[in-house]
Amino acid sequence: MIEINSGIYVLEINLKNDKSIEIGALGFNDFKKGNYYYIGSAQRNLKSRVQRHLKTDKKFHWHIDYLIDKAKVTNYYTIKAEKKYECKLYNFLKQYDFLKVPIEGFGASDCKCSAHLLYSNSEIDLGDLIEDFKKHIIRESGVNN
Repeated sequence: MIEINSGIYVLEINLKNDKSIEIGALGFNDFKKGNYYYIGSAQRNLKSRVQRHLKTDKKFHWHIDYLIDKAKVTNYYTIKAEKKYECKLYNFLKQYDFLKVPIEGFGASDCKCSAHLLYSNSEIDLGDLIEDFKKHIIRESGVNN
């Protein structure tokens, strides 16, 4: 993987069993077992941000910290792109019927998106969807990936 310092990322997260999890100010929420996809950004120190999410011993700061504490990050993707593409990626992925918004407002306290977390009860090939999105970015804005 090419080292990039800023961009957007997607965490693939697997939850083995249904769980009620307290998510900071969002309170207790019921999560179904399955696969979750969290879209985030870091405009500096992208590698450090992703590595922080992979750690088990950390102070909880973001909504995603609470979910990761009860689930497992199984993979992640990074894309060299400006912060505005975080919301564009979320909206791009949300258009697929097999991805659902599990908790309104999750991870989206600093934008107008309904959430930045998506759910699927089955495994999907997110890599192909990410590649399609990268092509979409390049076509739309000339961003080089």
